[in-house]
Amino acid sequence: MNNKKIVVGMSGGVDSSMSLYLLKKQGFEPIGISLKYDVWDDPSNTIKENVCCNAESFEIARHVCEKLEVPYAIIDCSKEFDREVVDYVKKELKDSHTPNPCIICNRKLKFKELFDYADKNDIKFVATGHYARIKDGKLMKGIDPTKDQTYSLSFLKKEDLSRIIFPLGDYLKEDILKMAGDVGFKFYQYRKQSQDWCYVSDKAYQSFLEKVIGVKKGSILDTSGKKIGEHKGLHFYTIGQRKGLPLENGPFFVVDLNIDKNELIVSKMGTYPELFKTEITLSPFNLFIATPKKHLKVQAKIRYKQELESATLYKPEKDSIKLKFDSPIRAVTKGQFAVFYDGDIVIGAGRII
Repeated sequence: MNNKKIVVGMSGGVDSSMSLYLLKKQGFEPIGISLKYDVWDDPSNTIKENVCCNAESFEIARHVCEKLEVPYAIIDCSKEFDREVVDYVKKELKDSHTPNPCIICNRKLKFKELFDYADKNDIKFVATGHYARIKDGKLMKGIDPTKDQTYSLSFLKKEDLSRIIFPLGDYLKEDILKMAGDVGFKFYQYRKQSQDWCYVSDKAYQSFLEKVIGVKKGSILDTSGKKIGEHKGLHFYTIGQRKGLPLENGPFFVVDLNIDKNELIVSKMGTYPELFKTEITLSPFNLFIATPKKHLKVQAKIRYKQELESATLYKPEKDSIKLKFDSPIRAVTKGQFAVFYDGDIVIGAGRII
């Protein structure tokens, strides 16, 4: 394989563009590739918030590649995106779980498409603008604690790490923005950054839930079992949620979802005991280390922005693995992912069931 050429995923954002710039500066021969995903076709979905999936972002990516004298192409993987990511999100929501499309997209679509293109063109390496590092075959946190993206990369295949390069892992975001201005792309300093899920804009998400997932009304109960209101579907809510509850005299917090009875359980106490869990079960799970034969002490978190907490990871049992926190964790949510670390090194991750 050609070790000089490298496929670079281009979103049109500053991070992927500066990754391309840095790789060329390091002596690589980059090829810029944008992946065209499907978007929800609805008048409410203006998509202007999504700067990584529209025609404007592709034009910016093309402009960057032309200025840096790098080949550029767009791969339409809309059908694959619908099958691997959108269908997954719909199923999780219909099961009243909280999905994480970025983790699934990175695993089953984004890197797969970039590797497929690389393999067809006899190219070894693939790069993206994620803030993460790979050293000695290990996935590691980026040095910018506010931008580290290893949480969303935690389901990458272990065997692919040797072919991935993350040029931004040793940089702070502010340094990358300054670099963009210094090398002729100053417009990035004023451009809005991309959101989490590019299929639906944040403002249209409630409409998406109503129109695509549907409305299934049920009772809202307080923790004594008294009915105090009505919800329009459990998939509109997640454990720990405070905003958006159709109740007066709040605030209220979601403490449980009774899926069998279609009941939403709420409390005025943000510290209600049922909101806290110590032990969680994960399936499927993904490990970057050899399968542990005994329990391991790790640091873990159950959402992207959460601080790491001390925990114990137990050896797998068939298709699941257990994680036990030293102290109770608030708002553990089915469908979300727990990611576990040894210092800066990512050990693995699993979907909370």
